[in-house]
Amino acid sequence: MSALLDAPPDAAFVRNPSARLRTMMAAVRLSFTWFGVRKSLTPAQKALAAESFGAEGEYLSAGKKLIDTKHPAFRAVTAIRGRVQSVWKGMTLPYPEPGLRLLRRDQIERFDSLMTDLRAELGDEVANLDTHFAELKATARNRLGQLFNPNDYPGSLLGLFGMEWDFPSVEPPNYLQQLSPEIYEQERQRIAGRFDEAVRLAEQAFAEELSKLVAHLTERLAGADDGKPKVFRDSAINNLSEFFERFKTLNVRSNDDLDKLVAQAQSVVRGVAPQALRDDRSVRERVASQLTAVQASLDGLMVDRPRRRIIRDTMSGEV
Repeated sequence: MSALLDAPPDAAFVRNPSARLRTMMAAVRLSFTWFGVRKSLTPAQKALAAESFGAEGEYLSAGKKLIDTKHPAFRAVTAIRGRVQSVWKGMTLPYPEPGLRLLRRDQIERFDSLMTDLRAELGDEVANLDTHFAELKATARNRLGQLFNPNDYPGSLLGLFGMEWDFPSVEPPNYLQQLSPEIYEQERQRIAGRFDEAVRLAEQAFAEELSKLVAHLTERLAGADDGKPKVFRDSAINNLSEFFERFKTLNVRSNDDLDKLVAQAQSVVRGVAPQALRDDRSVRERVASQLTAVQASLDGLMVDRPRRRIIRDTMSGEV
């Protein structure tokens, strides 16, 4: 873990947003082991199914569901997976490499603790699901008929659902600098480019999320059903508040225009209680009008903003 907390050596890394991102963040990878609940039909089964349509089996794609995924015990297991993914994405920024995201280094211990607790919950829910496994197989036998095959099912579900996370290094290895300084420099430049792209992806993700939240709230406030205000839920405000907090935590101050729009949106809803929006028409109209202006600026930002201009000193490697 200590290697992740070592800041990159170049002092130039503190001079721009991508450098700040590189010093603030560590890569984190999340993976799941998950029992597959669907299975393709055998060629003989596809041929049999195709006969009812007058088709040829090799031109038919068909599968079967092994267990009832709507069973409460199975839903409890999948709900944990959803919570894990929500925590992972909520605490991190995108990184242009599949399966990796960027986590603040000072949040590594908190993230690890949260994941550990969620893994324990997952284990408990899988154990509960396993107690219903015989029931689920019996239901599948009745529903699948001739397609049921006991060999499709393991003896137990324990150990077939799991989650892992790790913190892989995305920096070029130090030994490469000794073996081949030229290749090491190429790798360093490649990684620097990825962090430039990560900054752009972070800006894009923040702008798109804010745009969706503002558009939803504006539509709820400005719209009407049968002449009456549309149903307005507290979550429309709460989701914005959560966004502002996450933006404050993860923002690398890379886009002044985006920073200003976030601050503007926050000032519009600051101190406004959901019930006041329901009860006071003037408050509702004022907030809707101001958020509409924010939405228009966000639309322009996402359409018109050029890709960041990157200037590199290729001799020194500094940005």
